[in-house]
Amino acid sequence: MGPYEVIDPAFRQLILQNAVLQILGQDFGWLEGPVWFGDANQLLVSDVPNDRILRWTEDAGIGVFRQPSGFENGHARDRQGRLIGCSHQNRCVTRTELDGTLTVLADSYEGRRLNSPNDVAVHSDGGIWFSDPHYGINTDYEGGKQEAELPARVYRLDPVSGRLAVVADDFTGPNGLCFSPDERTLYVTETGGQFAPDDPRHIRAFAVSDACRLTGGAAFHSVSPGLADGLRCDQDGRVWTSAGDGVHCVSPEGALLGKIRTGSTVSNLTFGGRNRSRLFICAAHTLMAVYTNVRGAAWP
Repeated sequence: MGPYEVIDPAFRQLILQNAVLQILGQDFGWLEGPVWFGDANQLLVSDVPNDRILRWTEDAGIGVFRQPSGFENGHARDRQGRLIGCSHQNRCVTRTELDGTLTVLADSYEGRRLNSPNDVAVHSDGGIWFSDPHYGINTDYEGGKQEAELPARVYRLDPVSGRLAVVADDFTGPNGLCFSPDERTLYVTETGGQFAPDDPRHIRAFAVSDACRLTGGAAFHSVSPGLADGLRCDQDGRVWTSAGDGVHCVSPEGALLGKIRTGSTVSNLTFGGRNRSRLFICAAHTLMAVYTNVRGAAWP
């Protein structure tokens, strides 16, 4: 079976037995925030401790896209094709304009500085949703120790007014997030306190109302071994999530279907390549990729 572990026979339809789990690069600090740019045929990914964003292309391999990066972590792309980033060190959400200049979209809430924005997803209405845990300011490794001024929360930035609103505040450590293909569900990973191993750690599922409000938030799935960090949906609503032993594929009902074993902890992933059917995997210090028999949701 190669790197695959089949839990449910349905998983066999999603994988390719002749597809190799490729190593695209290795010996990085800690990889995060992968985002695919189809029009440029490139992947951008954060090497957080080394304060840089890397660029991978099939022809040129891996090079530096931006350094320093403000210790950026999560990334997404908006409907105008611009890069949205989460800066640990600068405690803000940024947008890279089409001319390359950098715009700060949000750095405070009600007069207090954000903590360390971690991951981000863009809704089809242009709303920017992001998690703001304390992880990036807890240590010097991923941004630098600073004092927290706000609780850990999930926010939505309105695309018209620029107003920042709290959409979920009952988290200890909100982390990765992504919308279901129909945008009726927002999945958010709860990774607990960084130094509190007994905290709850699971994926939560929220109902999205009026494209700006969340209700529910019950536990959807708990990963084992390890924990869920970054995650993405495929076009049929399955959740592909990071885990302690690789990538786990979870049904829309929350059942584990199968695994792609990488031999190391996975922090994040995204679909890209032609037809969005190549899965790019941030396997701790190694960038990997594998072709699948499923396409990622049309807009990550």
